[in-house]
Amino acid sequence: MDRSHIRNFCIIAHIDHGKSTLADRFLEQTGLLDNSRNEVEQVLDSMDLEREKGVTIKAKAVRLPYLDETGQAYQLNLIDTPGHVDFSYEVSRALAACEGAILVVDAVQGIQAQTIANVYVAMENNLTIIPVVNKIDLPGADPEGVTQQICDVIGFDRDEVLLASAKEGTGTAEILAAVVKLVPPPGGDEDGPLRALVFDSKYDSYKGVIAYVRVVDGAVEEGHGLHMMSADLTMEALEIGYFTPDLVPTQGLATGEVGYVATGLKDVGLCRVGDTLTDADRPAAEALLGYQEAKPMVFSGLYPTQPNDFGPLREALEKLRLNDAALSFEPETSVALGPGFRCGFLGLLHMEIVQERLEREYDLNLLITAPSVEYRVRKTNGEEIVIDNPAALPPPTEVLDIAEPWMTISVVCPDRYIGAVMELVTGRRGAFDKMEYLQGEDAHQQEDSMKVGDRRVLLQYKIPLSEILVDFYDQLKSMTQGYASLDYSLSHYEVAKLQKLDILVAGEPVDALSLITHSNKAQVQGRQLVERLRKLIPRQLFDVPIQAAVGGRIVARETVRALRKNVLAKCYGGDVTRKRKLLERQKEGKKRMKRVGNVEIPQEAFMAVLRLEK
Repeated sequence: MDRSHIRNFCIIAHIDHGKSTLADRFLEQTGLLDNSRNEVEQVLDSMDLEREKGVTIKAKAVRLPYLDETGQAYQLNLIDTPGHVDFSYEVSRALAACEGAILVVDAVQGIQAQTIANVYVAMENNLTIIPVVNKIDLPGADPEGVTQQICDVIGFDRDEVLLASAKEGTGTAEILAAVVKLVPPPGGDEDGPLRALVFDSKYDSYKGVIAYVRVVDGAVEEGHGLHMMSADLTMEALEIGYFTPDLVPTQGLATGEVGYVATGLKDVGLCRVGDTLTDADRPAAEALLGYQEAKPMVFSGLYPTQPNDFGPLREALEKLRLNDAALSFEPETSVALGPGFRCGFLGLLHMEIVQERLEREYDLNLLITAPSVEYRVRKTNGEEIVIDNPAALPPPTEVLDIAEPWMTISVVCPDRYIGAVMELVTGRRGAFDKMEYLQGEDAHQQEDSMKVGDRRVLLQYKIPLSEILVDFYDQLKSMTQGYASLDYSLSHYEVAKLQKLDILVAGEPVDALSLITHSNKAQVQGRQLVERLRKLIPRQLFDVPIQAAVGGRIVARETVRALRKNVLAKCYGGDVTRKRKLLERQKEGKKRMKRVGNVEIPQEAFMAVLRLEK
């Protein structure tokens, strides 16, 4: 197809603002969905987890055939992106393959934290942004107010904002017409050597690694040898095609088109997202810029419950890492849990998704330890080390100082909740940065119906990552009755008074239960953790002491009381010395049990760290 009739665009929005439903309407509007598939909602959300959780996890690509009013045919390449902050790296990859973006904003909730973050990323990529106010059919919708918000905050004119209801299909035709009219056709050199950007990839048992590509220069053709520039690898294209959203084979992909290349590679680590694909016989002089590498923020230990599953777990992690650039892992051994892997994730949702995918898709039983962040430790000998596992922290005598990561967080909520948000953040060592209202004063003066307390405000704070890691988002939602939204990004590292909190079970330190905490909170957290563990660790035939220690000093203790068998059940009366003899024998037996006993710790105990009450 003529390059001037190709449009590459994506949909960006805050979570649950209707991206995937709008993508369904596009598929219907362009005739890609037949009646048999109309019964399935969120067609592009093909993973079971995506359907269950109602969130998009992977960016999806699809080619839409479109005819304008004059009958001119266009090729629209749509990439549906995730909205959750944990998967923002998927959004950045999708944006790099597009020239335009549809910005979807909920007509009830208005602009949220991720909306603003996504707009900035789209602007950095010089994309044409088409603003759409979605869900105008809902009873509580305020299309006019939200349109005004978009104009005030982002700077659009009122006539540029389109109104739509993805559920009912209202406004879909107008949005597609706007894409054709406003989004520029792709650039690139049609006659130059091939350069195609790998923006995603997946593993297929029959075709090997399938690379999702956007052709920037030249063309991909069947029968031509291909060269992966960063990996310095030559291969043959087994199959070339595009998405409808199923894989449809074709003869080749021209400049500006989006599609896939089946490489036949069996080593999942060779096809990196962000790499450049070029012609083996006529290679390009330099590679495309690619992507900024996604940096894991949260680290946790993954251990198979069966020692024989260590090999299958390694294979499963390698396959997952192929199309999940933010997942990192390396082998580690725990004294308590045996061999496993230290894995890096973007956030807790990302960690939960990876664990569920490993258990479902690869049939593994896993035990996951409490999450930690990356600390920079300066030792007394001048050496600086980076640790992501509390067990790796050197003894206190060797540590000069510990620096922890701080985040810049943006919270959008109605102004009546400012006090509650401020109390929550300052209680977790947060520092106030700035505050601004998301609607201009003039607009509020014009709208007499707008009550004080309904105005939306953007609050920005600096806060340690370890403090927002676990239940911060849940508490934020609870305190604001579900109205607040959150976005975060790494700010800097800052030295703090941090200590390692060790947990000892039956006198033995359990490395997988240790955590790094602020010195002001060490004693409180230690007490809470041992209380929780006392309820979770099953009773043995002997007393099991559970202790929390900071630098060798015990700060809290609980005891799991021994099970007591009734050895006197068969004694009906008789001499009391007989009963004493039986009790003494039981006592001796329990002492022996204590020497050789092995305490089993359940999965819930390792996750108890997550549920420490603040």
